[in-house]
Amino acid sequence: MDNCNHGWFLQQVSFVRRMFAQAEGLPPSQVLSPELVADVLRRHALELTEPVYNALVTTWIFLSQVMSADPCCRAAVARLVAHRCRSGQSPCSSNTGGYCQARQRLPEGFVADLVRHTGGALEAQAQSSWRWKNRSVMIFDGSTVSMPDTPENQKAYPQPRSQAAGVGFPLARIGVLFSLAAATVLDLAICPFRGKGHSELGLLRQIWHHLVAGSVLLADRYICSWFEIALLDERNVAVVCRLHHQRQVNWRKGNDQHAVWRKPRRPFWMDEATYDALPDELTVRVVRLEVKRSGFRTRRIELATTLLDERQFTPGDLADLYRARWHAELDLRSLKNVMQMDILRGKTPDIVRKEVWMHLLAYNLIRTVMAQAAIAYDVNPRTISFKAALQTLEAFRPGLVDARGDALPSLVEEVMHAIVTHRVGQRPNRHEPRARKRRPKPYPLLQHRRTTARKLLRYKS
Repeated sequence: MDNCNHGWFLQQVSFVRRMFAQAEGLPPSQVLSPELVADVLRRHALELTEPVYNALVTTWIFLSQVMSADPCCRAAVARLVAHRCRSGQSPCSSNTGGYCQARQRLPEGFVADLVRHTGGALEAQAQSSWRWKNRSVMIFDGSTVSMPDTPENQKAYPQPRSQAAGVGFPLARIGVLFSLAAATVLDLAICPFRGKGHSELGLLRQIWHHLVAGSVLLADRYICSWFEIALLDERNVAVVCRLHHQRQVNWRKGNDQHAVWRKPRRPFWMDEATYDALPDELTVRVVRLEVKRSGFRTRRIELATTLLDERQFTPGDLADLYRARWHAELDLRSLKNVMQMDILRGKTPDIVRKEVWMHLLAYNLIRTVMAQAAIAYDVNPRTISFKAALQTLEAFRPGLVDARGDALPSLVEEVMHAIVTHRVGQRPNRHEPRARKRRPKPYPLLQHRRTTARKLLRYKS
């Protein structure tokens, strides 16, 4: 890359960094560095030769789109036109065709690599005070996302069988691996909602290479599987999960005991060599905890773990850790509700997947600025409101991207102060009724295809 192109490249990367209040010298550093972006561009053989919609410009427009309250393509292109006018460039066309074609050209792997690098970099630089017993804890959880009812989406991600044709919407299952300390997304797997092998366990096996020796996987009861626990134990990765309801334990021996589980029959997804290499028995610690808090639905929690040392990991320690698993639900809520990832807009499966990855990239970069504010003001990033951070960045974004010279550091400092001001309220043992106060409008549900419903209306009239 020659000096002219290199200077232009640095300017483009700096623009994306400024959207998320990234200034030089702020810890944690190198989360979205020019070197990282250049390496990912080379890996996917992307050339920045397009006059308007090159990979970097398309990325930052896509990021602004998923962060905006109005995520349509027309508004995203309008933001690009306004930016070019403010920066003295000639305005591009307001037609959305060029941008939509650029999104098609953008490789899914390019965005996915940026997500993995940003999430992993922040997890690696997390403060020791943010960690559980100075260990890296990863939380795995699954969810679903809906998308427009197009033939392409229906073919790749069929709707549930319980819904009639033409009435339901395509549904995809996602599995997300979060960092407990930094709250970033480390990786994601996506598959159809139904079908053989399309389960949360199958999604976990696609992304568990991020679990390094000495780390802890925190999950719900669906991950309480002999083979998953055994394979992770071989890699010195501990597991803490809810005991599966079909697993029988003789609790008369005590509420904290070691149980020996015999190896089941080989599953369809495992080859014989791997199956034969696994031990015939697996020693697992099972712990029963009584919950005596008003409003909690669960009165008793039974955990399974490979953290066998009772003195180093007491039942109280395990209870506190498993209670932290709720952060995965909150992080998914931030993605699906706050960032509007619950109902996607892509008309084709590849755009749907890119849309999911772009939501995760924006989420990780917002978590980065939250971590920087937490370090600057000596607080835990989990105590800062994610929605307030998103709102603050949206409000400051025009000033951040247009700041010149010495104005950027002072503006970033104001952003940090505004973000850390909005803290999550102290809500110990909060419980709320699972009911909605606002009534829906009294329209009947669509029970047929829309074309059939129109014919029925004409027939009745």
